Order: sequence, then C-alpha cells, then structure tokens
Amino acid sequence: MTEAVPTVRLGDGLTVSRIGFGGMALSDVYGDSDPGEALRTLHHAVDQGVTFIDTADVYGEPRDGVDGPAGTNEELIAQLLADRRDEVQLATKFGITGEVGGAGGSATRGDRAYVRSACEASLRRLGIDVIDLYYLHRRQLDIPIEETVGAMAELVAEGKVRHLGLSEVTATELRAAAVVHPIAAVQSEWSLWSRDVEARVVPAAREVGAGFVPYSPLGRGFLTGAMTPERIAGSMLRDEPRFVEHFAANQPVVDLVRAIGREIGATPAQVALAWLWAQGEAYGLPVVPIPGTRSPHRVTENAEALRVRLDAEQRSRLDEAAELVHGDRNLSFTTKGWISADREEAPST
Repeated sequence: MTEAVPTVRLGDGLTVSRIGFGGMALSDVYGDSDPGEALRTLHHAVDQGVTFIDTADVYGEPRDGVDGPAGTNEELIAQLLADRRDEVQLATKFGITGEVGGAGGSATRGDRAYVRSACEASLRRLGIDVIDLYYLHRRQLDIPIEETVGAMAELVAEGKVRHLGLSEVTATELRAAAVVHPIAAVQSEWSLWSRDVEARVVPAAREVGAGFVPYSPLGRGFLTGAMTPERIAGSMLRDEPRFVEHFAANQPVVDLVRAIGREIGATPAQVALAWLWAQGEAYGLPVVPIPGTRSPHRVTENAEALRVRLDAEQRSRLDEAAELVHGDRNLSFTTKGWISADREEAPST
C-alpha cells in the first residue's frame, strides 16, 4: 500500500500533490491507447493521492475538419473530473495550434482573442467552471509575453482560472511575465539527461516565487530502461537522434541509474524522480515532476519514489550522468526557438 502522497505549495498559493500525473501519455503520441484503460489509470492515480493532473488542449488525436487543437485528452480527463473534481488540481495549457508530433506542431498563438477562446474551449471540453492552473504552453515569439500574460490575468480576474503557469520560457521571459501577474509554476523538461534549465530558468523561478513542474522527468521513458527500439519506432520519438541514432551510446546513463537503484532497493524510475526532488532542495524551490504512464502499477511505483533518499555520493554520481548523454533534447518536428534553451542567453561568467 502506498503511503499518503504529501502536498506541496508551488507559487501564488497553489497547493498540489508532491508528484503529479502527465496526461499526454494517455494519448496516441506514444502508440495506440485504450480510453477505458486510460480512465482506470487516472482513477488509480487519484486513489493513490496523485491528484495534480496535467493535460493540454493539443494532447490527443486530431479530428477531421477541426481547425486547431482537438482536445481529446481534455475530454478523457473530463470523465475523471465528472466524478472527482473536488479531489483534483487540474492543469491545462494553450498556445500550440498544431498537432503534437505532426508537421504543424510548431505553430503558436498568444494574442488576447486566442487566449480567451482557447480557455473557453478547454473549460467546455473539461466540463468544469474554473481551471486550477492555466499554462501558456508555448509563446508566440512575435507577441510580447507581457501581452499574453495580461490576457491570461483577465481570466483570473473573471474567475475562469485560479493560477497562471508558463511552459518552456526563458529566465528573462519569466521575469517579465511575473511583473504582470504572479506565476505559480514553470513547466519545462528537466531530468537527469535534460538539465539546461538549471543554468538560468530554475534560479529565475526561485527568484519570482514560482514552483517548477518538470515534464518528461524520466527522459520520455528512456531513463527507466523501458524504451526499446521497437517501442520507439511506434511512437513520436521514431525520428529523434537521442533515441534512435544514439540509443546504444546512451545506455551507460541507464546502467548508472539501474546500478544506484540496486544499491538502495529502488527502481530506475524512482531513482530519477528522487534525484529531481533532491535538485529542488538544492536550488531552494518546490519541484513537482509529472511522469506519465498508462499503467496503474507504474503510477504506484512513481508515487513510492517519495520514500527514496539518495546520499551525497549517489547524487554526485548521478550528476555526472549528463556527461554521458549523446544528443540534445530538441525534437525534430519543431522549429528553432521551440524550447527555452534555444532562446536563453548564455550565463554570465
């Protein structure tokens, strides 16, 4: 039986479970999924105390004749919320107007009219009156971020949104946004093999009082050793050098995580998650990873990572894993500027 999952306060007074659930894994981007099994996994997560559920309007399967995000992942999660809304802290996102993993995946909008229409569409699909945490998924680079966040702040004033978040923003963008409205959370990729945010974004989040929500905390499954060439070939990662061309070269990272797991009686996933929480303590800000899975068993495994403790020597060895990584975290279907590292200024020396 999993011990009760504790809560933690992010920024702006938002309290969530110490580990969240990434809903994107329940859609077809990582291969075919079964809606019934997906809903059972969601209910199991909440049963375990993993009540911070993350989705986005762009997650899910495209529909013929639908212009923009189809929102099928939000519709799936709406079935959970219909019975358990009061138990869930719900986060969703807007801003990407093309299919994730598709040719139009890099298209973005952040104008005031779109902010409002996207929020209304998400509320309708989710079947709720208010979104707990509303993220700008990707900013439209030719619109000042202050303008987009200003439109989001109007939604808070109107009671349609409780808290604001930003995904894949630079430190400069985050500071500018926080002047307009408090930012509860920054969501960016952060894991043992994706650490660029530590240079500037993580310190900026601490500075403005935002929490950090790492997505893909298990390296899209690679750090667990579960990603085989066959599984990769059937997912949106099939053209990604880090997973395909460098598959064998990156196995030493997996071997290191496994070795430390054997030392402390933990799975590779639990080691990777424990390392992230330790990083949050080192940087002085709340960190709430949102691993995704289709398996109730994995939900339990991930939640039990909260019991795992790494000593200084183990953390030091894991810190060195970054030097073993081949390939960067950019995805082939995106354009330059898609992740914060593309736009981030070099750290001053």
